[in-house]
Amino acid sequence: MAKSAWGIDASHSSIDFSIRHLMISKVKGTFHTFEANVNADADDLTTADIELSIDLSSIDTRNADRDAHLRNADFFDVENHPKLIFKATNIVKTGAGEYDVTGDVTLHGVTKQETFEVTYEGASKDPWGNQRAGFSAKGKIKRSDYGLTYNAALETGGVMLGDDVAISLELEAVKA
Repeated sequence: MAKSAWGIDASHSSIDFSIRHLMISKVKGTFHTFEANVNADADDLTTADIELSIDLSSIDTRNADRDAHLRNADFFDVENHPKLIFKATNIVKTGAGEYDVTGDVTLHGVTKQETFEVTYEGASKDPWGNQRAGFSAKGKIKRSDYGLTYNAALETGGVMLGDDVAISLELEAVKA
């Protein structure tokens, strides 16, 4: 099939993360505002052009004070670095509907290459005749790689925040 333009249906998609807290649990959060430019054959992503942009000010950890702290200069510094950008550079099919999608992640003024495991969940037409495709993705980044090093030592040993941030995406794309 030929490549087509696809948009993300944000009302049927999510971008979530989790990070270790106090060495004993994980805190989860989500980003509510994001967009993507995708030019792809949904049945074969190996030639896709993918760029995803996340509005970091849309972070939601279900705690307003923590969200405000994450937006300030200790963490994301959204005043100077308002977005996380992912631009795919290499896509390798690893199995039926399975891909390793490698790309440049730009966060907090730093660009690093990261790889995410992506699963093509299938396609169908909605009741209005629009072609839709679903994708799941997961990966992990080290926040210190992006200069996000705020932390505090714990009296019992260890640190308040882990370095690894697990990221998961559930995306529903609509063919333009």
